[in-house]
Parts: sequence; C-alpha cells; structure tokens
Amino acid sequence: MSTRPHRIAIVAGEASGDLLGAGLIDALRERWPDAEFAGIGGDRMREAGFDAWHDAGELAVMGLADVLRHLPRLLRLRRALRERVLAWRPDVFIGIDAPDFNLGVERWLKQRGVATVHYVSPSVWAWREGRAAKIGESADRVLCLFPMEPAIYAKHGVDARFVGHPLADEMPLVPDRADARARLDLSIDGPVLALLPGSRTGEIERLGADFLDAAARVRDAVPDLQVLAPMADARARATFERVLAQSPARARLSDALRIIDGNARTLMIASDVVLLASGTATLEGLLAKRPMVVAYKVAVMTYRMVKGLGMLKVDRYALPNILAGADLVPELMQHDCTPEKLASAVLHWLRSPDAVRDLVPRFTKLHEELRRDASARAADAVAEVVSSRHG
Repeated sequence: MSTRPHRIAIVAGEASGDLLGAGLIDALRERWPDAEFAGIGGDRMREAGFDAWHDAGELAVMGLADVLRHLPRLLRLRRALRERVLAWRPDVFIGIDAPDFNLGVERWLKQRGVATVHYVSPSVWAWREGRAAKIGESADRVLCLFPMEPAIYAKHGVDARFVGHPLADEMPLVPDRADARARLDLSIDGPVLALLPGSRTGEIERLGADFLDAAARVRDAVPDLQVLAPMADARARATFERVLAQSPARARLSDALRIIDGNARTLMIASDVVLLASGTATLEGLLAKRPMVVAYKVAVMTYRMVKGLGMLKVDRYALPNILAGADLVPELMQHDCTPEKLASAVLHWLRSPDAVRDLVPRFTKLHEELRRDASARAADAVAEVVSSRHG
C-alpha cells in the first residue's frame, strides 16, 4: 500500500473561490498534515501552502465578449490542466465554483477514474433544475452552501451535502453598528442609506440611474439622510461616476452622497437601509441584519427569453426570501424596478422601526442555520470521498 502523502488537486477561480479554497486547505491539513495541494488558485491559497500551477486570475473573464476573446486560451489551459492533474494522480479533484470551467474538467477526470468534488452548487433551485443530473455526471459529491439544495440533487440521484456558508461563519451574529459607523466616519445616529447597484459594469449601467433617482427622492423626504455607495473596484467606480454625471439627481444628492472604495460589508452594518442589486450581496445584508430593498433588471430580450422558455423556477429572487420561504424584504424586479417604487420601499423601512425590529430575529435565525463551520464540514465531506476510494 502506498504511503505517499495525500494529493488534492483544486481549481478555484475568482477571489471568493480563493477564500473558500484557503479555508478548505487549512481544514484538510488538520486531518492530513503532510498533504499536498496543487492546481489553480490565488494568493490566499498560496499562503495556505498551495502549489499554484496557474493563478486564479487566469479564469476571471466576465461578459460574453470577454469570454469569446479568451476562449482559445481557456480551452488550451483546460486541456493542459486536466492532463497535468491526471498525471499527478491526486486522491481527489475539487472544483470550487467556476462551473463553466470546472464541471468539464471534473467530468473528464471522473471518466478516467479520479474522484471528483464540486464545491458551491450552481443555482439549480432557480435556473433549470435538470442541470443537477448533469452536475452529477461531473462530480461524485456536490458541496452546497444552502440547506435547500441537497434535496434537489437527491431527486436526480446525486450525492450532495449542505456544509453551511463561510460568510455566515465569518460575520458575527450581532453586528457592531457603532464600530462600523466609526470606521466610516459617520455620525452615530443620523439616517444612512447604502447603495449597492452591483459590481459588474452592466449591472451598474442598468441600475445606477434608478438607484440615484430613488436616493434623491428619499433624501427629499429625509433631509439629513447620508447616502454611501461602495464600489467593488476601479472599473465599477468609473462606471458609477459616469452614470452619476449624467443623472438629473446629481445636484439633489451633491452634499449627501459619498462614493467609497470597498467596505461594502462595513457599510451595510452601519446603514439603516440597504438598496441593492439581487445577488450574493443580499446574503451579506441578511448577515448584517439590515433591512433591504432588492432590485434587478436584465436586458429586455434576455428577460423575455428566460420567462418565455420557463427557465426561471422561483417566485422569489432575493436570497433572504428564498431561505426564509417568505417575503421578508421587498423585491422590485424588471418592470417594478422604478425610482418611485424603490424610494417608497426604502422610506417604508426608515419610517417603520417596529418592522425593522421584527426583521432582526428572522435574519438571526437564518444566520444560525447557515453557520455550520463550512470549511470543516467541507473537509469532512472530501475526506469521506477519499476514504471510500482508498480506504
């Protein structure tokens, strides 16, 4: 019997995958101190002792034009990577998120006898549930961040485990609002509205003008309102500033609006209400225990196609509402995403302290359900796959 150290191949794209990978490596090292980790990852994974054959940034492409431009390079990278992984003979291959890249690699390796795990389920509960069966063709086990996901996979005979969400482990059950306000140089009790129109250029272009108009309407009704907009990166900031320059609301917000770099989570904790694009940020808003108004718009043709083909399988869009199975926060999507409706929903929260108070225990309960020490549970699930193959 071989006595070589365990070998774990991992591919993580984007910063979120790098964080998940680093946590998983640390947790697996507690079980296998001499284990070797290699593949594609970022700085956090390298710090955890990961041998990055390629950097996670090589997988970070956004938008159709970007994907098409980089497709030949990505296909070459995928071919070379899967051959190198196979030759390395790992005990398991773990694809973290990045399903467009990872599921194909996993399927190819699984067909050649390599144990495979996919960490972070695509949103099968929202889009084309039948994908769960296809994912099972790629992964021996799927590690899910949300509790409603394993049951969907079970219907298709796929082994999936809920491991909890690392954000829920990371964020405190009781956020410190006073500290968050101090860090952002905000008064301790003045009303604060957080604007998060998304991190991608297209999102900001579709939502930014409506968000600014809504914020101006709220400011008209609440004269001492402070409005802060955190930007994910320089590109997002430049896009938002361009939208602001063209907005009729600019003058009405001139002494109220601050654009800040990063610090979205701190701002959410500090705010009275969060107006934000639907997505992972809504989970952070829940964990920050803040009332929110969730909005989204897609291109008209995309919306018609998705609705017409019945691809969307949910009545609710915002993660807090999906996790609760109830309408905890307003969702204003597509035709309902207007400045008037956004402002009205924000003002409701600002004028209804009892409603805000009632929301906090609901959010806290959801936080506790997601708080499972995700990295340790993910490591347990990976170790089970390895032991079932190798004893």
